[in-house]
Amino acid sequence: MNTIVLASSNKGKLREFSELFEPMNIDVVPQAEFGVPEAEEIGFTFVENAIIKARNAAEHTGLPAIADDSGIEVDYLLGAPGIYSARYAGENASDEDNLNALLAALEGVPEQERTARYQCLLVMMRHSKDPTPLICQADWQGSILTAPIGEGGFGYDPIFWVAETQCSSAQLTAEQKHAISHRGKAIRQFMAEFQGDKL
Repeated sequence: MNTIVLASSNKGKLREFSELFEPMNIDVVPQAEFGVPEAEEIGFTFVENAIIKARNAAEHTGLPAIADDSGIEVDYLLGAPGIYSARYAGENASDEDNLNALLAALEGVPEQERTARYQCLLVMMRHSKDPTPLICQADWQGSILTAPIGEGGFGYDPIFWVAETQCSSAQLTAEQKHAISHRGKAIRQFMAEFQGDKL
């Protein structure tokens, strides 16, 4: 089985990546198991930050690395939280802190103006100096609820309303979410590009 280092310590992301990559016979190992320090996300776009994180993990481990930079964009807030989704309420904010900060920012905003989308930029680098990293991008359209619903998922899932399933992202099963989510779509792009390739 091939091994790819996941340039993240996020347990929710690790679970989703492991489930999605299992059919490809790829073992996804979090960078923490190799003692990789967190990369400083100094990019101004999702793709810049994903490249920074993947390169950092590959450099410290000598293994292929995959990183995603993902977040939620709210139209009313001109695309915020965007690349700052994981720290919207502050540097060490919890998922609940971020979620509550977003609800506060949208307080009183009518339903039709709460449109939003999740974005996922996925980058794989075969080594730290890879001049042609594999880059995949996908989004997931929805809107922001006025209060959390559901216990599943992570991040903003309890307030992300999915029109096609008429429920919040946090109410979907893992299989349902993988089938339609931004990360699921980006990983399927990756699979299509990567099939037959060697790590």
